[in-house]
Amino acid sequence: MGSRLVGSSIPAERVQHDDGRTAIRLYGVQEEALQIGRNRLVVAGLIFAALFLTLAVRLVDLTVLRQPDERLAARVLPIEAKAERRADIVDRNGVLLATDLMTASLAADPKVVLDPERTAAALSGVFPELSHPALLTKLNSAGRFVWIKRNLTPRQQQAVLALGMPGLSMVRERRRVYPHGALAAHALGYTDIDGNGIAGVEKSFDTELTYGGDAAVPMRLSLDVRVQHALRDELHRAMATFSAAGAAGIVMDARTGEVLALSSLPDFDPNHPGAASDDSRFNRITLGVYELGSVFKLFTAAMALDSGVVRLSGGYDASKPIRVSRFTIRDDHAKNRWLSVPEIVAYSSNIG
Repeated sequence: MGSRLVGSSIPAERVQHDDGRTAIRLYGVQEEALQIGRNRLVVAGLIFAALFLTLAVRLVDLTVLRQPDERLAARVLPIEAKAERRADIVDRNGVLLATDLMTASLAADPKVVLDPERTAAALSGVFPELSHPALLTKLNSAGRFVWIKRNLTPRQQQAVLALGMPGLSMVRERRRVYPHGALAAHALGYTDIDGNGIAGVEKSFDTELTYGGDAAVPMRLSLDVRVQHALRDELHRAMATFSAAGAAGIVMDARTGEVLALSSLPDFDPNHPGAASDDSRFNRITLGVYELGSVFKLFTAAMALDSGVVRLSGGYDASKPIRVSRFTIRDDHAKNRWLSVPEIVAYSSNIG
């Protein structure tokens, strides 16, 4: 039977131990409540111990395991924004015309950026061409990934890492590079920032140039860099001589039909296509539409000789204009005499 302590209403009993000590033992509802409180204290103690252990591990990581010069911004995985790479492009002699290089691009996780205003100001100092309000808008966005700047130079990359600001990360990407610049820009074309073919060979053979492995056979073109240089130089001289707005030329192998050189001026640097004007990106060889004009005379002469209407030693009287229906055909540089077939072609005689 239980008892009550003197001066108290709590059910309890005194217990005498062998060593002479006296203890008070509660029982009933009060004993159960005391046990529950004791269990809660134990659970709370374990939770606090786990939290302190986590903080201790983090402190060890920051002060011991991490290198002294290692920045938060530098602790990023080498993520590939685009897994596929593009095959190299070479000319008929194996001269490199286009290839891929690994570059770093800057991205941010707005949720991790601690001070968007300060971060935007710091990035504006590294990239003066980027608008501070635009950077601030990106860093305050609700997403978890935003591009800040693609294809950084090594100096820009080092400047960003030196900031040591959390939330910034470097993403490894492949950039298309054209070692010869504008030399064969219209023939090669170019790619967008994600490596997709936009014009020229890059667009026409986009599927063939894209692959997922580490090695591939380069795409060999019929172009010859030496002939391409010569053609482009001649076109530049002709434009300067005649103050022309543009020029275009193509060199082909008459036996095989292979294109050895193709140039359209003005041209552009495919490494920076966004900086080129629409006129510079316009390919006068493949996109231009022109009246054939005197080229028709060659077809007419060839058909006349092929059908036997006239012989190479024959000719026609080109001394007077010819009236056909309501049109009068004259020569711009009239010889006013009988012309042989070779002379008709050489002088580009309309009457002949």
